[in-house]
Amino acid sequence: MNLPPFRHLCLLAGFAAAAHAGGSSGLPAKLDLKDAITYALDHNYAILQAREQIREQEGVILQVKAAAIPNVTALGSYQKNATAISQTVPPSDREWTAELKATQTLFAGGGVKSSVENAELTRDAALFDLQATVNAALLDVRTKFYNVLLARDKVRVQEENVELSRRQLQDTGNQFQAGSVSNFEVLRARVALANAQPDLITARNDYRIAIEQLRQSLGAPSGPEAAGSPLEAEGSLDFAREEFVLDSSLTTAHEHRPELLRISKQEEAAEEGIRVAQSTYYPNVSAFGGYEYGGVGLASGGNFSANGWLFGVQSSWAIFDGRATAGRVRQARSLAQQAHLQLAQEELAIDVDVRQAYSSWQEAGELVAASQQTVGQAAEALRLANTRFAAGTATQLDVLNSQVSLTQARTNELQANYTYLVAVATLRDAMGTADALVGN
Repeated sequence: MNLPPFRHLCLLAGFAAAAHAGGSSGLPAKLDLKDAITYALDHNYAILQAREQIREQEGVILQVKAAAIPNVTALGSYQKNATAISQTVPPSDREWTAELKATQTLFAGGGVKSSVENAELTRDAALFDLQATVNAALLDVRTKFYNVLLARDKVRVQEENVELSRRQLQDTGNQFQAGSVSNFEVLRARVALANAQPDLITARNDYRIAIEQLRQSLGAPSGPEAAGSPLEAEGSLDFAREEFVLDSSLTTAHEHRPELLRISKQEEAAEEGIRVAQSTYYPNVSAFGGYEYGGVGLASGGNFSANGWLFGVQSSWAIFDGRATAGRVRQARSLAQQAHLQLAQEELAIDVDVRQAYSSWQEAGELVAASQQTVGQAAEALRLANTRFAAGTATQLDVLNSQVSLTQARTNELQANYTYLVAVATLRDAMGTADALVGN
């Protein structure tokens, strides 16, 4: 059986979920990006709900297919009555019947076949919807994971800034003791150190919040049981540049975006819905057969009055139903046209989505290049300022300004790297390609 890639992904995710159910489902204390993706496939609530919708649709298919196979029913009755009103000969105050009957639809104007096709196409549309949910959830996990790395590295930058301010205060104090600077320089160094503390406090709080946001995206508990083992993300914001071409990105999106494939299936299902509505223009023919028992005098041991086989053919045909069928056909045709228009609208929206993501990727690449140059220049400027201050040819303000510039440059570089990684992930999502770590 040939399965589309997205369904293969669903089966893999289901297998992984079963494997986790048999072992520990706890979130590891140290988590890299691949671990986060794998955990989210099994625990993200949006993915779990979408998977349940697939199971629901499978149940609908079973229900619809029931009309295409024989239906077997068992009927029985027992009654106690006054002998005077008995319909049996001889009269009896008790009678019973039992019947086993099978019915098979022979012709229903194509309605049964089209109903099954409609249900299967709707199930396939739901599978594409699951793929879209998985893609969106994993993009969110990637973004939240990168956000954790960004917040963690910002803490390190602010810690380095505080340490630089502390060393600057110590050096200024030594120079004050030697009489080469005034007490004002020492006071200014203390103020600079104090001003560096709030940024560090804020960065640490941002990191804690980023961890909790990642937990939510993963579907991981964040209650008291998680407090004893705080989550630690492993990895860095370093990356290798990737290249994309707009035309091929647009082509890939039209071939792989699950939203387009889902609407395409819905359009096909709507066409089958027209045939389902039209089927009531035709007669419904079915065959039946069974075996029937009948008896009286059950209290005295039972006396069979009738038993035997029965079979036949039955038909019903709504020759005129007040144009109810015409109304249903008109509704079905409108639904099919709506699906066609929705497909065209989604194609336009996806083109815009890809172009925006591509533009953001270009911008992110330019920001990375600019930030890398700025960090090197800011580091060299701080080195020169320290050297000149030690030689007495620069003021402490020059050193502090250079230090602030270096801290800002490092923060900008981290932000640029984060923006680039998110831009790549967003462009891949816009193209409809699965997360690169899924299945690896």
